[in-house]
This record gives sequence, C-alpha cells and structure tokens, in this order.
Amino acid sequence: MGRRSIRCRQNAKGRQAVAGLALAPILALILLMVGLRWSAAAAGTVSAVIAAIVAVAAFQFGDEPADLAGPVLEAGFTAATILWIVFPALSIHEYQVRTGATGVIGGWLSSISSDPAATALLVGYFFAMFLEGASGFGTPVAIVAPMLVALGVAPVRALLVALIGHVVGVSFGAVGAPMVPLVEAAPVDERRLSLAILLLHACIGWSLALIVVKLGAVKSGSGSGGGSTATGSSANSSWQVAVMAAACFFPCAALIAGLAGPELPTLGGALLGGALFIVWLRRGSPPQFGEDAPAGRALLKAGLPYLVLVVLILASRLIDPLRNALRAYPIDWTYRQSFGDQMLPLYHPGTLLLLAFVLTVLGNRSRPRVAVTAMVAALRRLPQVAIALVSVLTLARFMVHGGLIDALAVGATGLFGQVWPLAVPLVGALGSFVTGSGTASNIIFADFQVAAADAVALPDWLALAGQSLGSAIGNIMAPHNIVAGTATVGLVGQEGRALARTAPICLAYALAGGVIVLVVGWAVDFLA
Repeated sequence: MGRRSIRCRQNAKGRQAVAGLALAPILALILLMVGLRWSAAAAGTVSAVIAAIVAVAAFQFGDEPADLAGPVLEAGFTAATILWIVFPALSIHEYQVRTGATGVIGGWLSSISSDPAATALLVGYFFAMFLEGASGFGTPVAIVAPMLVALGVAPVRALLVALIGHVVGVSFGAVGAPMVPLVEAAPVDERRLSLAILLLHACIGWSLALIVVKLGAVKSGSGSGGGSTATGSSANSSWQVAVMAAACFFPCAALIAGLAGPELPTLGGALLGGALFIVWLRRGSPPQFGEDAPAGRALLKAGLPYLVLVVLILASRLIDPLRNALRAYPIDWTYRQSFGDQMLPLYHPGTLLLLAFVLTVLGNRSRPRVAVTAMVAALRRLPQVAIALVSVLTLARFMVHGGLIDALAVGATGLFGQVWPLAVPLVGALGSFVTGSGTASNIIFADFQVAAADAVALPDWLALAGQSLGSAIGNIMAPHNIVAGTATVGLVGQEGRALARTAPICLAYALAGGVIVLVVGWAVDFLA
C-alpha cells in the first residue's frame, strides 16, 4: 500500500463542511451506479475526477502537478494485481464448464443433501469462507460466483452470494492479515481481540447465512444460470438450515480464536464447521445416493483444480520455509517518494490459481486446445473489467492520499459525539468501500479508532473489534470488488444492480454492529 500524504489544514470549526466536500465523490459514485445505473467504468471515471478536484482544491493535495499521476499509477498497479486473480479464476471456470466438471460437482453436492439450501451454504458460505481464510484478496468471489452459476444459480444471485457468503471471514482473511494493523494500534491481547470480533459477528452474522440461502438456493433441474429460488415446503425449513450453518461455524471459529489467535479462525472455522454441517445434514436429511451420484474417481477429477488450489494455498501460508521463500522476491516501486506499492508475485493468489489451472490440465491429460480455448475465453472478458477497475481504484487512491478519508472520519466523530460507538463499524465499512480491502481499511483507520475511543472513554479493544466488523462487511459494496465479481459471471456493465442490493445489507449490518458496540461500551463503563 502506498504511503499517504495528508494535506488537510482546516480548523476544527470548518471540518464538518470539509467532510461534506470529502463525501462528494462517494455520493456521486453511488448516485451514478445505483440511481442512474451507469457502469462502474463510467461512474468511477466521473467520481475519480471529482475526487481529484476536491483533493486539490479543498485539501491542497500535491506539491506539483506531477503528483496527480501518483494515485493513477497506484490504481493501475493494483488493478493489475486484481486481474491476475480474475484471469486464472476465469480460466478454471471456463475449463470446468468445457470438460463437464461442474456437472459432476453438482451431482456430488446433491448427493450430500437434496436440499438446495444446504448446497448454497456448502458452496457459498463454507467453501467461500475457506478460500477467504486461506487466501483472501478477491479469491472467494472469483472462484465461488462462477461455480454457483454452473450449479444453476442466476448470475446476479451468484455474485451476491459470493460477495456476502464469505464476508464474516474477512476479519481473519488471508491467514489473519487484516489483524496485523489492529494489534499494532494498541496494547491489546490478540486472542481476546480475535474472540471479541467473532462474538460481535456472531450476534448478527447468522443473518448473512439466511441471505445466502434466500439468494443461492435453487430448485433442482432449474438449468444453468437461470435457477429460481427454492419455494414450497423446502423454503419453510431453509432458515433452520441457515441457522445451523452459522451455529456450526461460529463456535468452531471462536474456539480457534481463543486457542490459537487471529491466523486461523476463518480457515479453521470453515473446515471444522463445514464438517460438522455435513454430519448434521447426513443425520437430519439423509443423502440421496442414486444413479446420478458421481463415482469417486470422476469427482476427484472434477474437483482437481480446487483440491490443488487448497494444497497450494495451505502450503504457501502455513509452511514457514516455503512461505518465506515465496515472499523473498517482491515487485515494488515508488514515485516521487509519496506513492508506491508492492506485489509478491510468487506468493500472490493469482499465481497459485494459474499453477492450479496448469496442474489440473496436466493431471487430467486434457488436450492443449481445451486449455487454450478456456484461457482465450477468459481473456476476452478482461479489457472492460480493467477500465472499470482503474477508474474506481483511482477514486480510492485520490481519497486516501488527498486526506478525504481522514476528513470524513473526523467529521463523523464531531457529528456523533458521545454516541460515537454507533459509527465505529461505519468508519471501518467506509474504508473497505473505498479501498476494497479489510486490511487496507484497518491500516487507514486503526490508529484513528483508538484515538477516537480514548476521547469518549470507549475501551480500545472494543473500538478495534468494531473497526474489524465494519471493515469486513464493507467489502460487499466495494465497487472494485463488485467489478471483479461481475467479470466472472458475465455481468460487466451491470455493477450498479449489485451495489443497489449490497449497500442496504452493508449499512444495516454496520449499524447493528454499532448498536452492539455502544451497548457493550455502556455495560463496561457501568461495571468498571
């Protein structure tokens, strides 16, 4: 992440007006994408221009005109790193469709349970969170969304499930990467902080499992890409299946957080919780083994890219010598000492995805033509995606470097006063909305959250837990996350439809989290 150059020098009295100016680019983006249904590329370009104008005119961004190129360069670099995930993920999807592997996987999932709600949760909840815990950085959406489409879920619904299903795990994604700036911001015990974050999520996170079921459960035989939600008697029990999925995940994740700390709650919770969920399904809803159930060898062949990916991710994240070797060759750059970024090409999820794709093709002894055709089909989707990514990321980088993010946060503290805890998760969500990363949001706002908490006598650990909750849920409405997701399900140019659906969920979740933070803060103060 590039180093920030903050230029905000306004006095305290004028900060609320400045915060209003800082909000203008975000309001423009939402209005254009949701209200006018512009594509992310068009809306992002206009909003990025507005952000640049506000940063220069109101926040004195840039010592020289050449500084205006800094955020654009960072945006282009970050877009390339995201496309490096999207391309191999799309290649795997295209290959799986052409070889019939998705049908085999669908048959196996149906053999576990005939309940479409269970299938939606196994793929869109547990598998998505496993990928988030192991890799993060957009991998769950890139892999899960096209899988759901192949299993019969309509593209828009598949995208929403992929965005929402893994979001609770973002707090501990990529083997705990988002936790690093939080534990560095204040002298807090990382295990207790991890447990507090999970307890906050558990209070409201079960509702996301319900949403996954509502969006992702399709009736058997509905057809690829056009499935409708399950109805009738099966829908009446869907909420029970969703609540059970949450009940399997959260205790396992909390146990791991309390025992091992912040690296493995999402990864381990998805594995252990998913196993418990399957056991419950087999006991409560006997599997339907029939002639259509795939043989073990066929299933292994169909699931090979995902199995290889899991092995590669786990090995690269958990075996220290290998992890250190893969991280030893970074690609980094700087521009005018204030801008720059870094990529670890060998450690990057996109590289692991590409390697999984190549090893799958070799392992299945597929004809080279099949692999090339899949890669060409993936490449054809990328140009328009690249334009959209660069535009929304340019908006984000101008807001970060220009000081607009900080001005919004300061304005919020002045607006909320003693009920500031209500806004703690909203600030975290704002950071993720702009940057598209829970880790980046925590880097930007962790120190600010501690300072604001001290001003209103809120415990540091509680403020950081609220920040983590907000930075996680904010991912579901981050424009460039949505852009990357639409690319994998053929919805490029329709990003506004997804944002219109995820924004209310994000705001409701963050506000509910804020209420919990406020109540817990009062309780702690009362008992002190």
